[in-house]
Amino acid sequence: MTEFKSLVIEGTPKTPQIELDPFTGDFIFSGKSIPENAAKVYEPVLKWVSEYILYARPTTNLRLNLEYFNTSSSLWLAKIFKVLTQINDPDYVLIFHLYLPVDEYDELKDFEDLKDAFFPIADVLQLAKPSVGIKLYGTNDAEEVIKDKLVFV
Repeated sequence: MTEFKSLVIEGTPKTPQIELDPFTGDFIFSGKSIPENAAKVYEPVLKWVSEYILYARPTTNLRLNLEYFNTSSSLWLAKIFKVLTQINDPDYVLIFHLYLPVDEYDELKDFEDLKDAFFPIADVLQLAKPSVGIKLYGTNDAEEVIKDKLVFV
């Protein structure tokens, strides 16, 4: 893995900041994702993640802090999530960190609410090979975390 490097894609007003670090297992998506051509943004990420799973860290943290994303972005994100669930070691852990405005966070009261809100992610995670957790964060207007909870592992 000595030649496998971090991937950093600078954000724009329409595309997210993406930082993927193979040495720490930390993946960060932040900002907005409303690109004209989602494939141009996410195809290199999908390719990189497909390589990463061959040399994955024991814990991979995917931090999804997108204030807004369009349908084409969500399709690409689902593809990326699906690849990450193929880390081929049941002793490894994949944690999805999801950041929400605190009012949306507070609306998620029980399992059915969570299942409805995160159905696309939950659907992809059903066949995951590594252990999977989802951690929710409630943020204020300054994007500071003021609440958090682990949803399931």
